[in-house]
Amino acid sequence: MTQKMQKLIILGAGESGVGAAILGKAKGYDVFVSDASAIKASFQKELQAATIEFESEQHTMSRILAADLIIKSPGIPEKTALMKAIREAGIKVISEIEFAGYYSKAKHICITGSNGKTTTTMLCHHILKKAGLNVGLAGNVGQSFAKQVAQENYDYYVLELSSFQLDDMFDFKADIAILTNITPDHLDRYHYELQNYVNAKFRILQNQSAADFFIYNADDPIIAAQMKTSKTAAQLRPFSMKQTIAEGGYATTEQLNININKQQLTMSIHELALKGKHNTQNALAAGIAARLVEIRTELVRESLEDFVNVEHRMEFVAKVNGIEFINDSKATNINAAWFALESMEKPTVWIVGGVDKGNDYSELFDLVAQKVKAIICLGVDNQKIIEAFQDKVAHIVEAKSATEAVAYGYRLAEKDETVLLSPACASFDLFESYEDRGQQFKQAVRML
Repeated sequence: MTQKMQKLIILGAGESGVGAAILGKAKGYDVFVSDASAIKASFQKELQAATIEFESEQHTMSRILAADLIIKSPGIPEKTALMKAIREAGIKVISEIEFAGYYSKAKHICITGSNGKTTTTMLCHHILKKAGLNVGLAGNVGQSFAKQVAQENYDYYVLELSSFQLDDMFDFKADIAILTNITPDHLDRYHYELQNYVNAKFRILQNQSAADFFIYNADDPIIAAQMKTSKTAAQLRPFSMKQTIAEGGYATTEQLNININKQQLTMSIHELALKGKHNTQNALAAGIAARLVEIRTELVRESLEDFVNVEHRMEFVAKVNGIEFINDSKATNINAAWFALESMEKPTVWIVGGVDKGNDYSELFDLVAQKVKAIICLGVDNQKIIEAFQDKVAHIVEAKSATEAVAYGYRLAEKDETVLLSPACASFDLFESYEDRGQQFKQAVRML
């Protein structure tokens, strides 16, 4: 008698959903993909090529509730009617990462945190690749993890994980877990309780054994508080900018130090490809991870010197008549903007604004007073920003497009100054996404 095929329902047909569907099909599941939004033509083609059934711009509840297993997109909140019905039906719900983990035999280096996780992920991947290791890049960056597990045969994966992905991970294990920092973010998804969000981030430690490692920011007060009650079997490898660390990494004002397996790596902070304190922290985390997989100190040093950062994250665009333009459109919260401003070494014209996530701008007052000479508000409703900073800077102007913002920036900045797009807000009032905002900004700069 043949065994009945398990019904696998995928909710959401983006990169991760389509990847999970391809892996599910390869592993013998009866796969159906459902998306309440319009599925991109490229993803439809992929599903058709793999003969996977799907529906676009609707959810057929009867079919979804007949599932044996559901993989949901991290973007679908629990409070939707769909998720409530699924939970009531008692159907198992997991993330694409969890599903791919069932079939992955590789070593997993996993990175989470409120800020810095993309840069740290890219740095780790860059070092491992440069060292000649057979390594894939997945999670919130690169191609779908599940799709790579179905089609590739990597020995290592570097995975960027959001709290939403971690929420639906249960059996998955990180061989090396990295936690960059924790600041209040996405609290609307966590009943406005910071502790719920912290707990989600700390899920990166689940299932770790004494053979595994946990790399974390020892300077972060929220992490430090949680570590007092958190139990893990993993070996701890902290990093710090404030104290000397015997097993892990630390930085002084001039030097980066990584101590792993009784070998020390030292290099000047000025040699790092990425500037600013937050990037020094990212370099420490990635450097520790690389040394734990026994990559030579010289090669780690070289990699930290020649790394090129991701698009829309502190991305140098151009210098026009001595004025530097930097695209940090990916900075969609206060903390990310804080890091960007903190790394500015020249007087700065700051472009800020968009859809506010309940921002407390007072956290930026000191930095703005030190670094910012003028503010350009790029959003539909800028009142909150204007009220917050009107007595902190001499000039505040409003712009309704990237072109207008860049024109103001060029007018307000002088030679040897910087125009920084670091919005501290989501982009959806004037742009399709932070990528669209960043692209339009870069285009406008190139038109000067």
